[in-house]
Amino acid sequence: MSEHKSQVHLEFGQRLRHLRKQKNLSQHDVGEMTDMHYTNISRYERGLAMPNSEKLKRLSEALGISGDFLIGGTVEDAAKASFDDRELLNQFQQVQKLPAEDKNLVKRFLDALIFQRNVQGLAFGQ
Repeated sequence: MSEHKSQVHLEFGQRLRHLRKQKNLSQHDVGEMTDMHYTNISRYERGLAMPNSEKLKRLSEALGISGDFLIGGTVEDAAKASFDDRELLNQFQQVQKLPAEDKNLVKRFLDALIFQRNVQGLAFGQ
């Protein structure tokens, strides 16, 4: 195996392991979710093998992330990987396309909402 290819396998495995642990899943859990044997998950995580496209699709769906993130680990996909509310993520992506003035309005609204919830939490001992 070439050095570049083995590095890609290792990085893929690290991302897979990180996401699995982040979601408190065992290799066995991921195997069951993807209809794969847990030893395959172990081999992927150790950089000894790469899944084919069908298995990559099953892994990404089970972990709620894109296959692009597992393979390439882009910053945008990393944000998606840790963002559970897909509808909210989509809304934030749409807000990014707005003019700066509108984006600032959304930010001020969010700041006000978060501040209000924090004050309520303090007032009610939460």
